[in-house]
Amino acid sequence: MSDMITADLVDLDLSADTKEAAARALAERMVALGRVTDLEGFLADVAAREAQMPTGLDGGIGIPHCRSAHVTEPTLAFGRSAAGIDFGAADGPADLIFLIAAPAGADDAHLTILSSLARQLMNAEFTDALRSAGDAASAAALIRGEEPEAAEAAGSAPSENSVASSVAASADAATGTTSEEPAETGGERPFRIVAVTSCPTGIAHTYMAAESLENAGREAGVELVVETQGSAGFTRLDPAVIAAADGVIFAHDVAVREKDRFAGKPTVDVGVKAGINRPAELIAEVRGKAERGEVTGAARPGTPVERAGESGEGYGTKLRKWLMSGVSYMVPFVAAGGLLIALGFAIGGYQINEAKSVTEHFDWGQVDSWGALLFQIGAAAFGFLVPVLAGYIAYGMADRPGLVPGFVGGAISVTIGAGFLGGLVAGLIAGGVVLGIQRIDIPPVLRGIMPVVVIPLVSSAIVGFLMFVVIGKPISEAQKGLTDWLNSLSGTNAILLGILLGLMMCFDLGGPVNKVAYTFATAGISVAAPSDSAMKIMAAVMAAGMVPPLGMALATTVRKKLFTTAERENGKAAWVLGASFISEGAIPFAAADPLRVIPASMAGGAVTGALTMAFGSTLRAPHGGIWVTFLIGKPFLYLLAIAAGTAVTAGLVILLKGMRRTAPEGTAGAVSPAAEAKQPVAA
Repeated sequence: MSDMITADLVDLDLSADTKEAAARALAERMVALGRVTDLEGFLADVAAREAQMPTGLDGGIGIPHCRSAHVTEPTLAFGRSAAGIDFGAADGPADLIFLIAAPAGADDAHLTILSSLARQLMNAEFTDALRSAGDAASAAALIRGEEPEAAEAAGSAPSENSVASSVAASADAATGTTSEEPAETGGERPFRIVAVTSCPTGIAHTYMAAESLENAGREAGVELVVETQGSAGFTRLDPAVIAAADGVIFAHDVAVREKDRFAGKPTVDVGVKAGINRPAELIAEVRGKAERGEVTGAARPGTPVERAGESGEGYGTKLRKWLMSGVSYMVPFVAAGGLLIALGFAIGGYQINEAKSVTEHFDWGQVDSWGALLFQIGAAAFGFLVPVLAGYIAYGMADRPGLVPGFVGGAISVTIGAGFLGGLVAGLIAGGVVLGIQRIDIPPVLRGIMPVVVIPLVSSAIVGFLMFVVIGKPISEAQKGLTDWLNSLSGTNAILLGILLGLMMCFDLGGPVNKVAYTFATAGISVAAPSDSAMKIMAAVMAAGMVPPLGMALATTVRKKLFTTAERENGKAAWVLGASFISEGAIPFAAADPLRVIPASMAGGAVTGALTMAFGSTLRAPHGGIWVTFLIGKPFLYLLAIAAGTAVTAGLVILLKGMRRTAPEGTAGAVSPAAEAKQPVAA
């Protein structure tokens, strides 16, 4: 780590009072040494990582970190705060702050060294030594794992706290070995645990959790081996080690890769911070499950959607994930099918939905035949919307066994006219039925045919019965009532709906709330002959979703000095993203300054949604942005509504950012002279 931290990257009297100010102070040292090329761009990446999960840890440690394109080489800066800085840890402020900067393409060797620092932070002797270090050079040397000069003169071996020994421990853990395995006594082998740790960035928390679990394992007298799934990839545990384990601990905030390797064992599944803060409790919990015979891994190994969840998640959080699983798989069908249908109308006219099947009549030289072909392909794709929605909601709940009853329930929903609402209910029922079947104690002789024969057969029969006989008709009536209500909207009611949809589209920029509004709109046009009100709703939703990136693009053009170099570059791309109806183009701005960008975006979206509904613009395509203007009813008024919302968003974000820069010194929004000097100026 000799090239990662020097005395110039150490501040033993860090005077910052917020985590943002602390990150800026340490990052400025990196900029001065040429380790970071764009201060504001790098800090935006740090803030985006911090928004995913606070980086404060128990024991007075803050460890902000990120991978960034603005970092030239792996770098570590250290600050010591006398007053303490709040990084979101449960036990209070942090006095030891480590800022880790990794290049976007950092190599495995550097990431391994950075991960070794994370392991060292779990050692109380190491952190105590940092708190008592008298000068920057000593602190940097301690972090590098260098021995004091006197000890070197005496020929002492490297200390147990050194980076080299920590890297060696990491290597041992990766291959399924331990340097200090408990001795077997009395003819009985110790309890064996395998664990997996991972975090969104894969640099710090991943390895800190691993070190914490290993230390707790040694204290508890158990054999514990950890597989760290970090940024540098991961080395799979030896299958024999997994097979011999008595229990499994997952401490993760991203999906555990190849999780099915651990199925059939007592399992504790928590977030990565739990692995850092309460490892002894997790070990005791998995031992208790083993003693009670609770084989949770076999009953429900998890799904690609649910693997990142914590065991303490509430039902509401889980429900949102299940529904978003179905929506995420449905959206490509919506985009492809809807655009093909829209192109069919554009080429063949609005009567093309009445054309004969192209299998009966197709003329290569006739434009109408091509329009009919595109329309019928799109209609076929649209026919999958509700079954795919239901199937993948069930998949999110129960993995692959949920697909068959989910698709069956979704298809029945289409047949009985229950539509989108029926698909939602069918998916949830299918997933619940499969989970219930999986919890039944099945004789070993039947387990082989359960996923192929028994579960699909029984679950499909139950879901089909419920949809056809019990709940299908009430849902169908509710769907019809919703459609009739939408068709009746006019005047003030329609405008209020436009405002609501605009606010939802701009609240989380492609997140769950955005997807709810988008799915609501696409469900209305997912029929061969959508109603006029459904097409108005689709128009309002797409127009509002275009506003945030367009507004940010306009703001970076009009008032460049309020934005960083990186934001101005993002603004150029945001023009294209916004014009293409990709709301996520505003995320870099929202991540760096959410309290100003998100309200401004919502205001602009609300204006656009209201104007679009007031103008009566319609849209038959579920996607495309300005590139499908020829499919929009009253296109000039539609573009005017988008322009108005864009202007509102740009004006408001400029106003809010300008207030921050001009606030009197000493107020919460003030910018210090040093920070002001660092601000980019207009090109």
